[in-house]
Order: sequence, then structure tokens, then C-alpha cells
Amino acid sequence: MASGWELGVGGWGAAFTLILSCLAASDAFATRQSPTPTSHLPTPTQVVVLGTGNPNPDPDRSGPAVAVVVNGTAYLVDAGAGVMRRAEQAYRAGVTALARDKIGVVFLTHLHSDHTIGLPDVIHTGWVMGREAPLKVFGPKGTRDMTLHLQEAWRLDVRIRSDGLQPHTANGWQVESRDVWEGVVYRDSNVTVTAFPVPHTNWVEALGYKFVTRDRTIVISGDTRPNDAVVEACNGCDVLVHEVYSAEKFLEQEPEWRAYHSDSHTSTTALAELATRARPKLLVLYHQLYWGATDEDLLREVRKGYSGAVVSAKDLGIY
Repeated sequence: MASGWELGVGGWGAAFTLILSCLAASDAFATRQSPTPTSHLPTPTQVVVLGTGNPNPDPDRSGPAVAVVVNGTAYLVDAGAGVMRRAEQAYRAGVTALARDKIGVVFLTHLHSDHTIGLPDVIHTGWVMGREAPLKVFGPKGTRDMTLHLQEAWRLDVRIRSDGLQPHTANGWQVESRDVWEGVVYRDSNVTVTAFPVPHTNWVEALGYKFVTRDRTIVISGDTRPNDAVVEACNGCDVLVHEVYSAEKFLEQEPEWRAYHSDSHTSTTALAELATRARPKLLVLYHQLYWGATDEDLLREVRKGYSGAVVSAKDLGIY
């Protein structure tokens, strides 16, 4: 027969277990009801379209430039006219990674002027506004030569600012550039960037880029006619940012321009077929050639042959 002491201990043990269970349930309920702290969590990858324009000087559309923003760092693809003004607008709208002194890495798809004419702006505005490290620039053959000439072109400006009374950083005006080709061209803790060749008129080297982050895969076509490389790079990617022109308005253009654009760019009809094979979760049209069409017209033309999600980007659109 058990002693009274043994019975007492068993009774108290059961009661203590019950109390602990109640407290655990209460804590679990409190945990479920309390908001989860998010300040330590990485922010989702964003695609910020800074410019959707082309060589035609449209005041509503800056030159082509797309920023992939990962964990508070911006990676810029191309640098068209007005790029730093658009970056400042995005910064003031809350994209803090696009602060004028924080843009530190640029990838060029090819060296057409409308894709590179804003590069001196990125170099020198970033420096004047306080960038401390040299700007890193990656692009196809000729990129390094171009950046060396740009630094020489602004040599007097750099000397006057450096030797005068204006406060300045020591190295922010410098550029570290590299000619790249197919394969992984950049990697850090946020992103792996892979370049792939695309056909664009008579450029010997033109590139598209694939960005792989912790949460998204983003492919940016650059300027190109339809090709399998974009399809293979995307292959079900989260976002495909692709150039386009109106197939309907194309028929109204002069024969010599039709010959050029069909060899250099991608029509809405061809893009619909390409996107069907590439299977992006979101297709973003940019570098649009309208010739009098509207965004709604472009979307209608694409949707004739493509059933997936698609938007026609405007400057400062975030996707």
C-alpha cells in the first residue's frame, strides 16, 4: 500500500503538469496573436523599371534602365538617358536601395547609345552625391574601353572637384569595368548574375542577363530579336523583362525600317510565342516601340497568342 507521502507527491506532480500545460497553451496563443517581427527578415526581390524608352526622345519615358533590388542593394541593367533622375524618384518613393550614392554595380546589355548615354551620369552624379567605392561596370566587348574614355573625358571635372573646396570622396569617380561574355559574370551574397548572348542587328556581342536571388529568378532580355537563349534562361522564371514592338504598327513602317526592326527587335506576335515557351510567372514589356499604338494595344496583341500574366511597364513601375 502506498504511503500518504507518495500519494501527495503524485497529486502535486499531476497538478504541476496541468499548470505547465495551461501556461504552454497560453504562451502558444499569445505567440499566434502577436505580430511576427519582420525587421530582421530580408525584403523580397524587386524589379524596378527606371526607364522604358528608346532612342525616340519621349519626355514621359527615360532611356532603358532596370534595377534589380535585393536586400537593400540595387543592381542596374543599362543606363539610358535620365537614369539618375528616375533613380532619385524611386528613392523618394521608398526604394532606399536607389539612393544616389548607393548605386554601385551596372550591367550593360550592349553599347548602343540609348543604353549607355546615362552611364556618365551614374558615374559622376553618384560620386558628387557621396559614393565612396569605384563603380563596377560589366558588359560585352568594348565596355572597358568605353569606361576608360569616359573617365578621361571628365578628367578636368574630377581634378577641379578633387583639388578645390568641394567635399568629395577619394575613389567614387573611378570605374572598375570588365568585358564579359556567356556564363556567370557576377556573384555576391545577394545574387548570382549569368550573361547569355542574344542576336541584335549587327552587334557582334549583345547580352541578356539572368538574376537568381534567394526568392526570385529574373531574366532581362536586352535588345534582341526572338531567340532560344531567352527561353532557356527563363524556363519558368518569376519575371521576364522583354523588349517589344507593335506587330500591327510595324506594317505601316517604311521597308528599310521594317528590315532593321525585324532583325533587331521582337514583335508582339513573336514575343507571345516566345513567352509561351519560356513560361514566366510574369511577362513585363519594356523598351516598347509603339509607333502610335498604346500600352493597351501592345497587351492586346500579345494576348492573342499568350495566356500568361503580362504587363506593359511604365517608368518607375515595380514588379
